[in-house]
Amino acid sequence: MDQLQSATSLGEAPEAERRSRMLKYSLAMGVRLVCIGACFFTPGWWLLAPALGAVLLPYFAVVLANSVAPSKGRGPLRPGTISVTALR
Repeated sequence: MDQLQSATSLGEAPEAERRSRMLKYSLAMGVRLVCIGACFFTPGWWLLAPALGAVLLPYFAVVLANSVAPSKGRGPLRPGTISVTALR
């Protein structure tokens, strides 16, 4: 029995994946900017929390941006062998 090909069995387009990773990275860098700004207004030992966020967030943002999500589903379907049928 022949299997029909479906465009929905394909993975995410590279452009869409790249866009989602850049969005995650930009969001993490925005949070880092907030942490840097909070360092100017936070007194005492509480200063340690936004300072750690400002120092550690770039590492996690790069790791998050470089991680590629595993493909959902089983991947694209491959066509079977070509069968020749006689036309009458």
